[in-house]
Amino acid sequence: MRNDEDLVQLLDDVGQPIGAAPRADVHTSDTPLHLAFSCYLTRADGDLLLTRRALSKRAWPGVWTNSFCGHPRPGEPIEDAIARHAASELGIGVEDMVCVLPDFRYRATDASGVVENELCPVYLATTADEPVPSPDEVMELAWVDPDRVRRLVETAPFLVSPWMTMQVAALPSLRRQDAQVGR
Repeated sequence: MRNDEDLVQLLDDVGQPIGAAPRADVHTSDTPLHLAFSCYLTRADGDLLLTRRALSKRAWPGVWTNSFCGHPRPGEPIEDAIARHAASELGIGVEDMVCVLPDFRYRATDASGVVENELCPVYLATTADEPVPSPDEVMELAWVDPDRVRRLVETAPFLVSPWMTMQVAALPSLRRQDAQVGR
């Protein structure tokens, strides 16, 4: 990938685009607000895919989190970025994307001092594929019943990413079929 393709969209305080910067330069101790996304994947049996971030990740290495996250390139529709990241990080295709938290925004600092500062719409999607994770992104994965995921976040939030803790608390349901009918 050429460096100019690995840009993130910088945002002002109200979420309007104000420029772009290389992803590698953005995540520091003084991270500017930028656009990202989170995706929770389910399969036909209703289980939800959780992933454990690779130890080589700059922020929150080794932490369990939602299925995958990423950054759309400037001008790239978020749905296209989700499909791109699903393919590159998990080796899968995704279907039936639904944005369930369009205005989710968070700021968190990991133990090394790296700050995440993102406007991060949250999507639910489905897959019929079996993940083949990229070792640079994912060190482990598990398909888990959504009710168990909610209990995990409520009882042991220190085991999962801070954005996942906030997202799960804000979502009325982690079940894909509930999102489709607006529950």
